[in-house]
Amino acid sequence: MRTPPLILAVDDEPMNLEVYSGLLRREGYEVITAADGADALRKARARKPDLMLLDIVMPEVGGVEVCRRIKADASLGFFPVIIVTAKVGSGDVIAGLEAGADEYLTKPFDETALIARIRSMLRVKELTDTAAGQAAQLHKQSEDLREWNRKLERRVEQQLEQLQAVGRLRRFVPPQLVDALVSAGGEQLLESHRQEISVVCCRLCGFTAFAEVVEPEEMMSIVEEYHREMGELVFRYGGTIQHFSGESIVAFFNDPLPVADHPQRAVATAYAMRERMRSVTPRWMGSGHQLGFAAAVALGYATLGIVGFEERMEYAALGPVVTLCGRLCEQATDDQVLISQRVLAATSAFVEATPAGELRLSGFAKTVPAFDVRSVKEAAPPAANGEQLPGGLSRREVEVLRLVAAGKTNKEIAYQLFISKKTVDTHVANILQKISVSNRVEAAAYATQQGLVRP
Repeated sequence: MRTPPLILAVDDEPMNLEVYSGLLRREGYEVITAADGADALRKARARKPDLMLLDIVMPEVGGVEVCRRIKADASLGFFPVIIVTAKVGSGDVIAGLEAGADEYLTKPFDETALIARIRSMLRVKELTDTAAGQAAQLHKQSEDLREWNRKLERRVEQQLEQLQAVGRLRRFVPPQLVDALVSAGGEQLLESHRQEISVVCCRLCGFTAFAEVVEPEEMMSIVEEYHREMGELVFRYGGTIQHFSGESIVAFFNDPLPVADHPQRAVATAYAMRERMRSVTPRWMGSGHQLGFAAAVALGYATLGIVGFEERMEYAALGPVVTLCGRLCEQATDDQVLISQRVLAATSAFVEATPAGELRLSGFAKTVPAFDVRSVKEAAPPAANGEQLPGGLSRREVEVLRLVAAGKTNKEIAYQLFISKKTVDTHVANILQKISVSNRVEAAAYATQQGLVRP
């Protein structure tokens, strides 16, 4: 409402308009006048007064119709209409009130009574405007809240996408590198580039014959265990897994983040794989599965980057070194780890190997010298970031232990780490055995003692 309030006086008698104007201005109101109904409608829409004094009997458009049109026009908002008329019949009063009038007064009127009614109606106008303003403010706050909710939803979606991206990265790189890749902009780090790498290939000997006779469910169980055991070692030594198939795994070292001793780390991984499989394959053979294990390591330059198409992409190394490693692995026999001459030269202080002869490899014009790893002369390299892991745990087992200490169930851990619940069950069992505790509560206490979680 304005200060002072604006009153529109409507009457077809000029003298009455002069009386209204003089009286209302003395009371401090601003006044505009209209001499007929049509003029009243025009000025009401143009000026939107705070109150209207309206005569009923006027030429053309009468006061009742003016009131009805004004009250029906939502664009005008609310302002009180006081009917002031010489007609005193109840039918006229009822018609005016039904048309939307808020008050009425008969002529001749008492000035004091008129001013009292005007003040009363202006208080109603002020309260109505206040309520409307509060409603508008509440509406704006509601809209703001909806916008904040939309922003929050978008932020949650972005965070979910980031978590999914982290999950995808975990399939390619060791867990200790995921944070670095995400914070540095993983896609930039994974763009196509040339790099010297050490490649490890391993395979299950006798897998083709095994797959022909075994039931699919049993084969999947064997393959899952094989991938889990070998994948854990690749991650422990800081490697990147490129490829899984039923019988073979390809991994490489020194990319996407550099590792100074990557040839030594690759040989240590292949050697540890063989040692691990020496405890696994006898158990398989006890079930009638004639499976062996062989591995190879090669060193050289490759082109690395994302390959595939929009719906399915992988981070891969391409080049002769990958082919060489694969061919050496094909030539390796059960319980054998073959390395190339370059690998032997780079790891001579670490590896004890004997010549395996000049091998004719598919796709290579000349014979390739290969060497059979007999042993490693010193302890295996530490984790890629120099961190010493407690209790002989693998890095993935440390991740699982942290989540166990946080009170997560195996199902929740599987969801968070993007692995199967069966794999989590195996990790938890291995953890309890390695740290010599009997339950999850004791495992959580161990994690706290080792500083893996905050107390």
